[in-house]
Amino acid sequence: MVVEAGTQQERVAGRVWTVRLDPHGRPSAGSVRLSCSRAVCADQRFPGGAGAGRRAAVEHINLHLARIHAGGGPRGEAWCACRAADCVWHTPAPVAGPRGGARPLPGAVRCGGPVVLTVYADRAGRLWRIAEMCARCAAATPDCRVLDTAPAGSGQAAAKSAAAEREPADGMNTDGVAAVFSDHGPSPAAGASASAAGTLSSAAGTLSSAAGTLSSAAGTSSSAAATPASVPRARAASPAGTSRAKKPWGKIAQRIVPYDLEPDVLRVELIELGDAFRAYQQRAEPDLVLLAELHERKARAFRLWADVSGDSSLHHEAQRAEAAVQTTLEMHANRGGRPVGDTADGDRPVVERLLTRHQAEHARAVLDHAAAHAPHPDAEARLAVFMLTLRAARAGTANVTGQDLTGWLQDDAERVLQRLLAADWLRLPSTVAEVMASRPEDPAAITVPALLPEQPRPFDFGKTTRARISGWAQKVVGDRKIRKRKAGAATRLLALYTAAHSRPDGHLGRLEDGGLHLDRVAAFCTLTPEEVAEHAELLVAADWLTETDTARGGLRGQLTERVLPLSGLL
Repeated sequence: MVVEAGTQQERVAGRVWTVRLDPHGRPSAGSVRLSCSRAVCADQRFPGGAGAGRRAAVEHINLHLARIHAGGGPRGEAWCACRAADCVWHTPAPVAGPRGGARPLPGAVRCGGPVVLTVYADRAGRLWRIAEMCARCAAATPDCRVLDTAPAGSGQAAAKSAAAEREPADGMNTDGVAAVFSDHGPSPAAGASASAAGTLSSAAGTLSSAAGTLSSAAGTSSSAAATPASVPRARAASPAGTSRAKKPWGKIAQRIVPYDLEPDVLRVELIELGDAFRAYQQRAEPDLVLLAELHERKARAFRLWADVSGDSSLHHEAQRAEAAVQTTLEMHANRGGRPVGDTADGDRPVVERLLTRHQAEHARAVLDHAAAHAPHPDAEARLAVFMLTLRAARAGTANVTGQDLTGWLQDDAERVLQRLLAADWLRLPSTVAEVMASRPEDPAAITVPALLPEQPRPFDFGKTTRARISGWAQKVVGDRKIRKRKAGAATRLLALYTAAHSRPDGHLGRLEDGGLHLDRVAAFCTLTPEEVAEHAELLVAADWLTETDTARGGLRGQLTERVLPLSGLL
């Protein structure tokens, strides 16, 4: 606050409000936490993901802006908040001070001009900052927009300070706020920033897309009678003696490419790669081959960058790019289909696979989980546990209908559901009879307690993979020819197991095994080894397997051509 001392007034520190969006809980849960540097603002948690968190952050920012406007706007007697933080908001390379603290480079601190109210939003949509700072620092800070300017005179300083008590200074927190910026677009012109009738949302409308569009809740400026001093145009702070015009500036993977990075060919490659990735994001149609090439170039460039800079995090980024190359190529192969022999021969027919190799691995993991956690050892209970686990794998809850259950279990559905309910493996919102009568337009919401978010997570796949595996399992269990044979739950479990454990050409088991271990197949299907052969013959009759052989303790055979798209791609 302002303290009267004769005819002079002591200046106060500029106010800062920092709003952050951070992950909360397990990464697979997708929950985020919204926190504000103001002590009276409690943390908020949003299970709906980053989108819901960003919308709440924008509303929170608008609430503070409205209060600041009601309190008189920016205070002309305030010190620059950016200067109080050693100008780290726009100075790229601080150096060690005489007492060990980080100090800005000589000549980099260029405070001056009137006090302005600014809003900053980082490009990733994770940090928002409202600050009272000088016009020069505002112009030098990329992604920073001027919303209002303090009156040129200081006669209203005491009145503003008294009104500012509605937003106390204990909300200030400039420690640790050091962002890296990439946007060097111009700031609003002086006339636009000084407009008394303009709304705050129009001044902040050009914030990055990650921050959203600020609403007009902040109101209009109340300093209509004052004529603020002009605000200089935005500029990027450059180290002394360095011209940005001589060396292009760039960004890739949320990292600034250093202007002095050597060798120069690496710096140029990183800048071009960043531009190429941004251009790819603007494409109307994806090109996965091109994307794989970009990731491969990125992996090579980041490995070299890590070697010359000694930054271990760059090695990690290179490894991520290498993994992205493999994943992208698999997506391309899965989208366009693979030849039957998993080769590039033009004479072989192309098969459009339902699962990628990685998704098939997750499918086998769910099969193993169902076998280990089914509350009853019979085939019907295990089949129901597998299908319901796939439905509820992400959140522990799912929607099912009576048609789903009868499609999986025929006449045993009601009995199996009652047994799972009695074992507390499953919880229903109503009676079993009501669940069996549910229709697609009004499905029943079931809960699997062991899969709720507060329990240890048995799976680490995302919602897209879950949906693909669930669709794959539905195609296997609901196969038309298997249904015509009126095959029971054990036969359908055998169909699931053989499809999940087949090679791209349809042969069962890995190449070195020469088939599936008969004991493992029998244990999964809750059959004896002798009974496996009988049910395998049923699959042959249903045109699922071409032939079977259970001699020498193994199950050998091959999927028919019509079910090759369901292969687990061992």
